[in-house]
Amino acid sequence: MGASEQTLGLRDRKKIKTRDTIRRAAMRLIEANGYAGTTIEQIAEAAEIAPSTFFRYFPTKESVLMANDLDTVTVEALAKQPADVPSLQAFRQAIEITFATVSTDEWRFERDRLRMVLSVPELKAAQFDAYHRTVARLAEAETLRTGRDPKDFEPRVFIGAIAGGLMAALDGPPVNIVERMYRALDFIETGMPI
Repeated sequence: MGASEQTLGLRDRKKIKTRDTIRRAAMRLIEANGYAGTTIEQIAEAAEIAPSTFFRYFPTKESVLMANDLDTVTVEALAKQPADVPSLQAFRQAIEITFATVSTDEWRFERDRLRMVLSVPELKAAQFDAYHRTVARLAEAETLRTGRDPKDFEPRVFIGAIAGGLMAALDGPPVNIVERMYRALDFIETGMPI
C-alpha cells in the first residue's frame, strides 16, 4: 500500500501487483456477471495468470473480495500510538494515518469492494465475521498499547462501540464516507447525545 511499497524489493512489489490485478479482475467480472456467475478460472484468465497462481494468493473466490488491506494499516497505526494518549484520540489518529497512507485509488477500490460484498448475500455474513476479527485485532492492539490485559472487558467494548459506529457510517451511499466516519467519531466523542 502507498509509500511502503517503495521500500520493498522487486519480488515483493510483483506479488503486490499480481494480488491487486487478481482483485481488480474479480471485481470487474463479478460486477458484470454476478458473484455466482463468475468462476476462479475466469478471474485467472482476466488477470492473465494460471488458476494455480490464483490459489497462491487467495484460497477461495470469496477471499478475493474479503481481503481488506485497510484493517491492517489501522491496527498497526493504533498499536503504535503512545500509551498515554486517550483511547478515542489514539483511534482517531490511527484512522487519520490510514486515510493518509491509502491512495485515492486504493480508497475508491475499498469502497467499491465493500459495496459489492454487502450486496452479495453469500458474502454479507462473511463480511460480518471479518468485522468481528478486525474488532478483536483492534482490541488486542489497544490493550497492548495501554498495558492492559487482552481479556479486559472495557477495551473490547470500547473498540466494539467504535466499530459499530463506523459500520453505521459506512452504511450509505459511497460518497462522503470519510466525512461520515469522522462525524461518527465526533458523535462518539461527545457522548452520543440524541
